[in-house]
Amino acid sequence: MNKELVINSGDSESVIALLQDKKLIELHKDRNNNNYAVGDIYLGKVKKIISGLNAAFVDVGYEKDAFLHYLDLGPQINSQLKFTRMAINGRKNLPKIEDFKLEKDIEKTGKITQVLNQNQYLLVQIAKEPISNKGPRLSSEISLPGRFLILVPFSNKISISQKIKNIEERNRLRRLVKSIKPNNIGVIIRTNAENKLTKDLMTDMTTLMQKWESAISKMPDAKPPKKIFREIDRASTILRDLLNDSFNNIHVNDEDLAEELKSYVESISPNQANIVKLYKGKAPIFEHFGVDRQIKSLFGQKVTLSSGTYLIIEHTEAMHVIDVNSGHRLKKDKDQEANALAVNIESAEEIARQLRLRDMGGIIVVDFIDMHERQNRQKLFEVLEEAMKNDPAKHTILPPTKFGLIQITRQRVRPEMDMETSEKCPVCNGTGIIQASIVLSDEIENRLRYLIQEQNEPKVKLQVHPYLYAYLTKGLVSEQVRWFFRYKKWIPIKANKSYHSLKYKFFNKDDDEIKI
Repeated sequence: MNKELVINSGDSESVIALLQDKKLIELHKDRNNNNYAVGDIYLGKVKKIISGLNAAFVDVGYEKDAFLHYLDLGPQINSQLKFTRMAINGRKNLPKIEDFKLEKDIEKTGKITQVLNQNQYLLVQIAKEPISNKGPRLSSEISLPGRFLILVPFSNKISISQKIKNIEERNRLRRLVKSIKPNNIGVIIRTNAENKLTKDLMTDMTTLMQKWESAISKMPDAKPPKKIFREIDRASTILRDLLNDSFNNIHVNDEDLAEELKSYVESISPNQANIVKLYKGKAPIFEHFGVDRQIKSLFGQKVTLSSGTYLIIEHTEAMHVIDVNSGHRLKKDKDQEANALAVNIESAEEIARQLRLRDMGGIIVVDFIDMHERQNRQKLFEVLEEAMKNDPAKHTILPPTKFGLIQITRQRVRPEMDMETSEKCPVCNGTGIIQASIVLSDEIENRLRYLIQEQNEPKVKLQVHPYLYAYLTKGLVSEQVRWFFRYKKWIPIKANKSYHSLKYKFFNKDDDEIKI
């Protein structure tokens, strides 16, 4: 299994593609000005308490107040509130958290009015980014994730990932973490910690404690809303959570970002620092690595599989619905039940990929092709479970009903990834009427003549759509040859598949676009 990360860095956002054996399995957008990313920690102020919802609305600076439910307060909220009061009052002798005296845990069935008051200050962490017309969702049970450990201040509990099955290894990790963790710091041991050495876990623990100390150092005399901790960018988050020996390359088209990622990889896995590579090709990075083509084919309402089977994916306010269709796939040597099973199994694997790729969350209902035999329905269920095993989002899959429906719930913490795959004609703007082709040819030549004769450009290059490229270059005496005799200069022409059919651009000798 080979993994690659391809990062297209732009002015306003970076688009991150995770490829597994050259297939696109995850796509992320990291906005450069995203102030409400999952994991960010704020000093907030309680604006309103809604006893009927057993929740509060908290001001963290977003245009809409963020939502905090009682169940997201965390059992040690009273300790956190006490510590916060001491910190923001600028107390000089603020004790370190390991010396801090914890308060009693709150009851799971309590009321939020017993814990919070209007205008109260508290530390909160973004649990869900703003989605649609809703503000962020918060948790006041702060957690700081590392590569092997997750630190939970104001707790002493040690938890271990359920994916670590070996009893001896679980006991080893528990004893090890208990011996190195500070007092009043809870720890969740991540799957990546399995079989790791003491020094690896100790380094992770030290780094996370430094982050915590840095965050609380900003609290004295702070006034909410104020961000006191920023989660690392999405690219680094993916590397932190997924980086292993199966990663072959990380391709980046921005020199500064490449250096940042290289430094980060060196800090968490020094022997893999050389996998970060700066892309310097002339073609757009996503086009070069085949990401653009996969995005166009995998997003949209209809997704066609190689066998002819296709999926119809619909989104509603309450849920997502996926319909499986056999298309033109039909094997005459198989009966209807066997064909249905084959189509459903192929579709299940693609559906698992689609959920992860689009980051679809909430309720998903999949309408598979009806199968009458119980063992076939059970096999389909097992295939879907196996296909979603590596999905990092928490999810639950219910067995298929007798009507062939499977219900899936999947954790949603960010807006669903949506990529526009259909294009409005940039030439006719949907009218269906465009200028005559011969007029376009004249327009290109007029601008070419202007650049050569009036602007005295020493070297002009032209990029066009492949159809236009063929028109300009093919034939014994092509337009390109005519231009050579007319202007005494050879004009290099390059086909660019990302252009629409009538788009063209001029470039100078340094490959900078010439604006006309």
